[in-house]
Amino acid sequence: MKDQFRRAAMSMSDNVAEGFEYNNNPDFVRFLTYAKGSSGEFRNKIIILQAANKLSQNDFNFLYDKCVEFSAKTKRFIDYLRDFELKKKKLKGKR
Repeated sequence: MKDQFRRAAMSMSDNVAEGFEYNNNPDFVRFLTYAKGSSGEFRNKIIILQAANKLSQNDFNFLYDKCVEFSAKTKRFIDYLRDFELKKKKLKGKR
């Protein structure tokens, strides 16, 4: 479980970094979506660890809140980038 917990946590930042390096919004959005999925996996792991009494309530609360915050901010960023791409396509269509 410890290794899965670490992999899920690392996957969040790894996917953000990898998507950014593609230098285009559609690929970045795809990898941000993967990062958001990893956030759900991480959140599930901390729920399991807390239920198994392997994580204190304070640590659980902190990690859970940070995970939800990451997921929400990532979703807003994805929505922003998708909206930006739609506006860009509309502008191209008017030329």
